Amino acid sequence: MNTTYDFGMIGLGVMGRNFILNVADNGYAAAGLDLDQAKVEALEQEGAGKAVKGTTDTAAFIGMLKPPRKIMLLVPAGSAVDQVIESLLPHLDEGDLIIDGGNSFFEDTNRRFEQLKAKGIQFMGVGVSGGAEGARRGPSIMPGGQEDAYQIIGPIFEAVAAEAKGEPCVAFLGQGAAGHYVKMVHNGIEYGLMQLLAEAYDILKNAAGLSNEQLHETFKKWNEGALESFLVEITSKIFAKADDQGDGWLIDKILDKAKQKGTGKWTSQNAMDLGIPVPTIDAAVTLRGISALKTERQKLAPHYTRAIEQVPTIDQERLVNQVGEALHFAFLITYAQGMHLLAEAAEEYEFGLDLQTVAKIWRGGCIIRAEILEDMRQAYADQPALRNLLLSPIFQAPLRYGQHAMRSVLQTAMQHGLPTLALSSTLHYFDAFRDARLPLNLVQAQRDFFGSHTYERVDREGAFHTEWE
Repeated sequence: MNTTYDFGMIGLGVMGRNFILNVADNGYAAAGLDLDQAKVEALEQEGAGKAVKGTTDTAAFIGMLKPPRKIMLLVPAGSAVDQVIESLLPHLDEGDLIIDGGNSFFEDTNRRFEQLKAKGIQFMGVGVSGGAEGARRGPSIMPGGQEDAYQIIGPIFEAVAAEAKGEPCVAFLGQGAAGHYVKMVHNGIEYGLMQLLAEAYDILKNAAGLSNEQLHETFKKWNEGALESFLVEITSKIFAKADDQGDGWLIDKILDKAKQKGTGKWTSQNAMDLGIPVPTIDAAVTLRGISALKTERQKLAPHYTRAIEQVPTIDQERLVNQVGEALHFAFLITYAQGMHLLAEAAEEYEFGLDLQTVAKIWRGGCIIRAEILEDMRQAYADQPALRNLLLSPIFQAPLRYGQHAMRSVLQTAMQHGLPTLALSSTLHYFDAFRDARLPLNLVQAQRDFFGSHTYERVDREGAFHTEWE
């Protein structure tokens, strides 16, 4: 049996093929398995001259791999993962390692970890971000499980990962489903940032009156400053893309219905379970849902005018600058919400996460990579026990400054009747957290009035109940 391959990949779609080619480029022989012969042939064609081999035969695939076998799955989350694992088990030996590199729900990862541990098979849940290009040239990789299992695969992951400031964008993150949980929150932040950019685009287009050429130049300029990030960079390029199937610009021909695969929703749901507010992410999930209701929106539109009051004359240059400052403010808040959730989850689920490490491996390769992440890394280096980035001096100055632009931008958006649920949510989150006394004393009183739920007082300890009538 020719056990000469260092690494195995199951799922030879574009992501899987690109990841294997990346592994081969970095000096490791890699074998691939897919039941689709066409995908196997695509791997062999693209990997010509490299140490890669594809097959549709599970037993043959297992036989190619050096022990302990290192097998990564890049298949759709859900039952497909369980089916692939079951197909592998008859062929594996104790100590072999299965790696789920898809976007699996973290509780499913915990279940699989325990099931495979009982069979003597090592298992890791690993988040991979960067899309097809990242898989080929260097993704951000988020591994969780057992640290001794990471030692087996770590050298390969460190070789193929992106780099930022000379460091690989991969590190062992923590126990159990830590890797998939971090990837889930990464994607939740991604949802939030994308919605913020969409709302900024709406304001610049429909209030400031910018053309697509001007939008391209504006986002390009922003990407050269404090907003430098992958998402701002690609947004700039989107506005410069001509329609290859007609006249004009492609962005104007794309239907305004955004789909979702579930990771943003999982982030919102789990944040609610843990009692950690992530309203910008919640708003992004909500807006994708509203966007999908295209038929209903088209029926409603003729019955309501967009502008709700007399709109003042717009100073275009001033508004563009304010939107940029508001976006920076909102980006900081969105990252802060996601990292606060990670801090809580690290304790609740005993992941053992180090938030500085999370910020470090997100600096390159992943979809939410941004200049801001180096500031986040420094904030956690300065204050390792920091739970909310709003408490960091590094964040406080730009937030104090940026709130003024945000208030002005939202006023303009409201005057034009433009929906800004994500932008508004970031400001309301900020205003709520900086308020030492919220009006929730009234909610306590209401709950006690109708349900005898008791309330607490500011001047003495204990639970109290009042007969209100």
